[in-house]
Amino acid sequence: MSGCEWVIEAHGCDEESLRDQAKLTHLFDSLIAGMSLHAVEEPSWHKFPGPGGMTGLCLLAESHLACHTFPEYQSMCLNIFCCRPRPDWDFAAYLTAQFAAAKVCVRKIERPYGQS
Repeated sequence: MSGCEWVIEAHGCDEESLRDQAKLTHLFDSLIAGMSLHAVEEPSWHKFPGPGGMTGLCLLAESHLACHTFPEYQSMCLNIFCCRPRPDWDFAAYLTAQFAAAKVCVRKIERPYGQS
């Protein structure tokens, strides 16, 4: 048995969208629904002062979903860990459409539980 972790970087994003908690909450909601995940409580968000970005964390029955935005670099970093295999989700299409990402890099890491 193994889990799966996705590490996603989006670059060239619209700066204001990276500060928009409602837009980021919608991202979490879309990921949770689209990947058939189960939040165990509401996400926690922190807005950094001034022109800073946001950090969000959602605990899942399957593990966690985290997001960090950097408007000053027009970038977003996402991390999703699931304790069981999940179907892939079209991160690039969503982040391009909703955050105007010019480039999206998705790395998928298998996380085996037993020794090899």
